[in-house]
Amino acid sequence: MTLNLGRHAYSDGALLIMAIVNRTPDSFYDRGATYGFDQAVDRVAEVVAQGAEIVDIGGVKAAPGDEVDAVEEIRRTVDFVAAVRSAYPDLVISVDTWRHEVAREVCRGGADLLNDAWGGHDPRLAEVAAEFDAALVCTHAGGVAPRTRPHRISYPDVMVDIISRTVGLAERAAAIGVDRSRIMIDPGHDFGKNTWHSLEATRRLSEMVDTGWPVLVSLSNKDFIGETLDVPLDERLLGTLSTTAVCAWQGASVFRAHNVAETRQVLDMVAAIRGTNPPRRAVRGLA
Repeated sequence: MTLNLGRHAYSDGALLIMAIVNRTPDSFYDRGATYGFDQAVDRVAEVVAQGAEIVDIGGVKAAPGDEVDAVEEIRRTVDFVAAVRSAYPDLVISVDTWRHEVAREVCRGGADLLNDAWGGHDPRLAEVAAEFDAALVCTHAGGVAPRTRPHRISYPDVMVDIISRTVGLAERAAAIGVDRSRIMIDPGHDFGKNTWHSLEATRRLSEMVDTGWPVLVSLSNKDFIGETLDVPLDERLLGTLSTTAVCAWQGASVFRAHNVAETRQVLDMVAAIRGTNPPRRAVRGLA
């Protein structure tokens, strides 16, 4: 399936990076490094230079914390989306939100993609995507409410649940008018899952790819990587990149990442190994 995002059409097999730009003072990874407007602008310039095709702008951290209402989320995101759109007319701009009120305002500001990381918690968000011809990410969160952690969560078969929920959300979005070529599904690593669930979702990711919907994965520095390797937040890059390679090999299309340059190298290497992209330079044994 061709994936249409903003002004771009990506063929099957494309490996795209969605760079994370958090307009939050308390984000789990960068601790507010891009909360300031100018710092966030600099971050966009950096990730575009490193090869990101998409930037994902978030105004509320996923983890529990201080309450952020829709008005404040709009304040953090809408003007910034408009500024990025003005500076980068061709860049695919995504906004990470579960609220339809925020979705409507960021689409008016120039967003191309709505990244609903909380599994359709607000069903009206998909209606906004249809209204603005925006793309949509349909994520598995296991029915967990936004900004809450799972507690003793279990599934008879986690991948069956992931596929049932995400494909159901995708089909509903298509039925209400979202262009099918603008819909992705996401297994939602860590969201509504323990570490065993996230590992199994990774191991069986090809089953999601086989549904025909483009698959997005958000792996970067996640807790399941930290727990698997028993390493702190600032030592999860190698685990993230290893998991990225596994997901790319199985057919994932979009990779939400903090470390763009490193992720780009991993994806380019996977593409070369599977024969879809040639080496940038190949002279060994040929001269």
